[in-house]
Amino acid sequence: MSRARPAAHRSARRTPLRRPRSTARRALSVTARVAGVGVLAWLGGFAWFVGTLPTAVPLAVTTDAVVVLTGGAGRVARGVAALDAGAARRMLVSGVGAGIGKPALAASVGAPLPLFVTRVDLGHSAVDTRSNAAETTAWTARYGYTSLRLVTSAAHMRRARLELAAQMPARVTIVEDAVPAETGADGIAREYSKYLLRRAALAAGAA
Repeated sequence: MSRARPAAHRSARRTPLRRPRSTARRALSVTARVAGVGVLAWLGGFAWFVGTLPTAVPLAVTTDAVVVLTGGAGRVARGVAALDAGAARRMLVSGVGAGIGKPALAASVGAPLPLFVTRVDLGHSAVDTRSNAAETTAWTARYGYTSLRLVTSAAHMRRARLELAAQMPARVTIVEDAVPAETGADGIAREYSKYLLRRAALAAGAA
């Protein structure tokens, strides 16, 4: 007849079965805490992002040129206003869609065509903010400009400036001239997240 094993042996065999569950609970707790800290950090940063959105700069401030990044209402019109006011000598509109020429773009903002013919260049190669920066950098070097008025939306401005700073020579001064954000809180949140991701990528050495 077999004898019952001592309680110590039974306990020793049961203990390893409880440890994985305890380790899993600790891992979940740590993960939850890290996620919570991450969410709080994102929310705090988002509050800063919204509370410090850039605004328009007076047209009395002059630069060599004005660069408009397409993608929202009011941007091209703001660039034309800078030219009309004598705040810049020439304008680049970066990211213009294929097939859109100067007559159509001038008509869309009610600007005289001769202004576009003589003082405006259209960039058709850019498809995103990074290629906007590449297009702008090449155009700036072509004319030898050392100061730019950058026109884009308030929500997009920080990421646009980040990309330009990564490619533009340090000697070029960039003046931020923001038009109101064309999107609501959800769109601004997406733009903030894109800014964070791109900033992290550049910090890690990504091109």
